[in-house]
Amino acid sequence: MKKFLVIGNPIEHSLSPILHNHWIKNNGINAIYKKQKLNEDELEQLILQVKEKKINGINVTVPFKKAIIPFLDKLSTEAESTQSVNTIYLKDNRVIGHNTDIFGFETSIKKSRYNLSNKEVLILGAGGVVPSIIFALNKMKISKIKISNRTKEKAENLKTIFKNIEIIEWGEVPNFDMIINATSIGLKIGDKINLDFSLISKNKFFYDVIYNPRETNFLKTGQSLGNITLNGKLMFIYQALSAFNIWHGFEPDVNENVIKLLD
Repeated sequence: MKKFLVIGNPIEHSLSPILHNHWIKNNGINAIYKKQKLNEDELEQLILQVKEKKINGINVTVPFKKAIIPFLDKLSTEAESTQSVNTIYLKDNRVIGHNTDIFGFETSIKKSRYNLSNKEVLILGAGGVVPSIIFALNKMKISKIKISNRTKEKAENLKTIFKNIEIIEWGEVPNFDMIINATSIGLKIGDKINLDFSLISKNKFFYDVIYNPRETNFLKTGQSLGNITLNGKLMFIYQALSAFNIWHGFEPDVNENVIKLLD
């Protein structure tokens, strides 16, 4: 039986096993997908298990998307460009790190039928998934990306990879067409992003990378002010689909049953 994992810390909230095991079962694959909480000093040993073929594939979530890189043999172009890995597999006895978050985010926007061309985007946060979002936004030909993070230095570090971004102070709310919450604020029910959006005109696009809970206070605020809202469920599904395709050699179905699984 093949063994797949999602690793992170925390990891309790991850719905990856539900999704992957649904696809595994539906397609009659002899495999199991589990979640595992790890500390950073356990990463090297974990990658050895991939080399020894004891683990057949790994998904990586916060806070290890960059920390895992030194233990890998090769990075895909996407992982190299973002310095962010969320999918690991063995090919020709080499452990490869890939980034399917880019595909997941881009596909979720396409499915929402929102045209990002020449739009201004404000991203809240500078951690794990943000390089992937910036990479995807640049592909979609946006006009400007602004980053605001509680620790400004972390946002400044992104400029070493992406020269075109603008860093703004946390608390400022500049003009935007789309705003993306890429922080962890919202994972807990009571979490609130204390920013004032009341002066922003309507019909903006509020996007939250968080998919569990389904509607964060950030999205509730956006909706109450007359804006379009979308959570990270489709991004999550399509990054998983891309990883599944790498491991098993085909794309699984994304239908109503799959979408309901994650409600």
